[in-house]
Amino acid sequence: AAPPPSVPGEPAPPPPPLQYSLLLQHLVGDKRQPRVWDPATLGGIPCPPKSEEQKMVERVMESCPFKAALACVGGFVLGGAFGIFTAGIDTNVGFDPKDPYRTPTAKEVLKDMGQRGISYAKNFAIVGAMFSCTECVVESYRGKSDWKNSVISGCITGGAIGFRAGLKAGVIGCGGFAAFSAAVDYYLR
Repeated sequence: AAPPPSVPGEPAPPPPPLQYSLLLQHLVGDKRQPRVWDPATLGGIPCPPKSEEQKMVERVMESCPFKAALACVGGFVLGGAFGIFTAGIDTNVGFDPKDPYRTPTAKEVLKDMGQRGISYAKNFAIVGAMFSCTECVVESYRGKSDWKNSVISGCITGGAIGFRAGLKAGVIGCGGFAAFSAAVDYYLR
């Protein structure tokens, strides 16, 4: 019902009371206006939109080749440090079986430490790159980021490394590396 026309000089009649169904239409119905999500209104720190260069850098850093290369470099450094450390505490470094009473020189000890460091560095780099690349491919294929990715990629990596010694070693390597990956993933998450 429309309000009666107002007569000049008389106060305007009050608007009709808002009906509950009309209110619902404006709150949850067809007439609802969606709000733009702005973190600044919620008390968050406002941040400007990302530029195309920032988006490109993010895409590169999230790609599988970049992750594999980063794991390879990290594995090389960690393996080299581990190899030098283990050679430093090994009492047989520089030992000559032909002359067991001879004391090795510093040059011989450093040479053995360097060789062991390089050997460990290469092995750690290969394992790191294999695991990281496999995990990235599994995650991309599954479309999820959960503990199963690291277990599957651990099994694939351990199996590939162990398979060089035979089928039984490959199965053991798969199980062992998968269990280790699951334990590390459980601890980190």
